Amino acid sequence: MSAHAESVPSQRHPLVAFALRWLLTTNHKEIGSLYLWLSFGLFFIGGLMAMGIRLELFRPGIEFFDPEFYNQLLTLHGLIMVFGAVMPAFVGLANWMVPLMIGAPDMALPRMNNFSFWILPFAFALLISSLFMDGGAPNFGWTFYAPLSTTYGPPSTDFFILGVHLMGISSIMGAINIIVTIANMRAPGMTLMRMPLFVWTWLITAFLLIMVMPVLAGVVTMMLTDRHFGTSFFEASGGGDPVMFQHIFWFFGHPEVYIMILPGFGIASQIIPTFSRKKLFGYHSMVYATASIAILSFIVWGHHMFTTGMPLVAELFFMFATMLIAVPTGVKVFNWVATMWRGSITFETPMLFAVGFVMMFTIGGFSGLMLALVPPDVQYHDTMFVVAHFHYVLYPGAIFGTMAAVYYWLPKWCGHMYDERLGKLHFWTATFAVNLTFFPMHFTGLAGMPRRIPDYSLQFADFNMLSSIGAGLLGLTQILFLFIVIKTIRGGKEASARVWEGAEGLEWTVPSPAPHHTFEEPPVLDPEASH
Repeated sequence: MSAHAESVPSQRHPLVAFALRWLLTTNHKEIGSLYLWLSFGLFFIGGLMAMGIRLELFRPGIEFFDPEFYNQLLTLHGLIMVFGAVMPAFVGLANWMVPLMIGAPDMALPRMNNFSFWILPFAFALLISSLFMDGGAPNFGWTFYAPLSTTYGPPSTDFFILGVHLMGISSIMGAINIIVTIANMRAPGMTLMRMPLFVWTWLITAFLLIMVMPVLAGVVTMMLTDRHFGTSFFEASGGGDPVMFQHIFWFFGHPEVYIMILPGFGIASQIIPTFSRKKLFGYHSMVYATASIAILSFIVWGHHMFTTGMPLVAELFFMFATMLIAVPTGVKVFNWVATMWRGSITFETPMLFAVGFVMMFTIGGFSGLMLALVPPDVQYHDTMFVVAHFHYVLYPGAIFGTMAAVYYWLPKWCGHMYDERLGKLHFWTATFAVNLTFFPMHFTGLAGMPRRIPDYSLQFADFNMLSSIGAGLLGLTQILFLFIVIKTIRGGKEASARVWEGAEGLEWTVPSPAPHHTFEEPPVLDPEASH
């Protein structure tokens, strides 16, 4: 418990004391739990919006929502899932696990850690409250392209801009905290190249966050001044350029995609060796591949803009750079498969989610390679094929990664084992539902069905019906997941001190490369060094 929580007078009402304890906590585990529960709540809200979208697309014709409200649902679904479900979940896992994995007593900046969390509920309250305002919620898509968001955006756009600023402040503070913690608070002998892969991926992710969140803050500030202060950054009639918005947004947006996937890579790199009973294959190459992906993510933003009329030489540059980023990603997939090769594998629920992550993320990677090529991309652009691609990257990548981590570490967090049968039921139903939802979108997209449209031609009806049924099933699996988590926290079989101890005595965290000594003898300290 934090110093703040302990300082609360004992005569307070128990509810007040409970509220103050969680409001003022500086304990990294409690803050990690707060992040995870907020993320799960927003995941449900974003999922309900997805249910609304798929309900409208179940049959051709305008059935349930008018197109304006449909676009509002679409916009908020994307923003809440990206900034409210995926990112806080990974920050929560980092808060819980990074200090434990590097031998630190807590995060380096615990009060800032508390502040960076409590900004988020207000940011998303601003965003969601826009649904109830005059003119409705933002309706311009999660990418909020100008001039749709500047000249034509509803009044609630200003609340959206403020909410994005608050999210960015929270992300930057969280990233600074993680970098400072890893740089300064590692246990003696925990060199960088002995850190678990999850710590490495979060260190690199934190640097990405610090570099790109100010870009997002800049572009929404330019939107704000275009809307209210007479500037014309993105207004062609005033000498601005709406395409410049896309360049700035995607310079933020593409590294952001990797921010949402790199911690998932780290989670898979922890889980797969544990259940393969082997050391991770190619530890150093995994670290360098992660860093390579992060660096290359800054030079591929133009592949989102092949239809904007950029010069041929720029199209070629972005095409080759995008294909190049597949190389370090392929290295990681190869290393995961090589780790499993001839391992003594058991398929507990965390391993199932990790293997599902690798397989379905790879499908998303292959469709990404198709989108990297300029001639086909001109045809695929703004079709349902793109929706299929990024959902195959983000759902099996970010969401399956988070679920794998929860199943893997939950016994350590609460001291109880989850129900293995229910966990496996969750995995198989979720895997079936994900593929039933998103795989048909490849076909509708290749046949020419545009995205972000509430109605469609009759020839797309069957595939859309399948996707909508899959989405409904996917929603039900999240209720099952919530039930499993609460059931585990409330009780169940007691977890041992070494939860995932296998035939060869593997620890619950995957060991990094073996240290040069065991630290069994106390170090000889220089008496003068303490002065």
